[in-house]
Amino acid sequence: MALDDQKKWDERYAQGHGIDRPAAFLEHIFLEFSWCIKPGRALDVATGRGRNALFLAQRGFAVEALDVSVTALKEAAKRADELGLNIVFRQADLDHVELPHDAYDLIVNFNFLQRSLIPKIKNAARPGGYVIFETYLIDQRLVGHPRNPSYLLGHNELLELFRDFRILYYREGKFIEAGKEAYRGGLFGQKAP
Repeated sequence: MALDDQKKWDERYAQGHGIDRPAAFLEHIFLEFSWCIKPGRALDVATGRGRNALFLAQRGFAVEALDVSVTALKEAAKRADELGLNIVFRQADLDHVELPHDAYDLIVNFNFLQRSLIPKIKNAARPGGYVIFETYLIDQRLVGHPRNPSYLLGHNELLELFRDFRILYYREGKFIEAGKEAYRGGLFGQKAP
């Protein structure tokens, strides 16, 4: 495990990093596509304090949530217990994590870009399963954090990364979440049945 990454994120979460409300893009997809998203087994990649894992569990999903930060996972587990939700929280080095094949009905990934993980995410979705993916665009470096191009999507890059999926919804641009403007790219796609 990248101990420097774990330490960095543990410190940030100890200082209150993150928000509690589910990602606006996740809420939007569930609102617009409720006709096709049915509860099943879900994976939340880079869960942080678990805001999206909690959202999914409240909608009947059996959720597994991964993150590098022990501090964030403890907070997420506490929140899940308070709400009476059974979520499996697991510490993982997302640079090297192994995911089961054809295992999840839904995989969500927010505010995290590890390009080498995307083939594993696609492989872990079951045939007919869905992926909801949203993170920062290259334009974000002009207005704020993150600025490192390694963690920013190029224009239309997300479409290219998921070109073998059926794309049900895609957007790129400047959006507001939690009162902050950010350049983001988001995708809702389905693995071929």
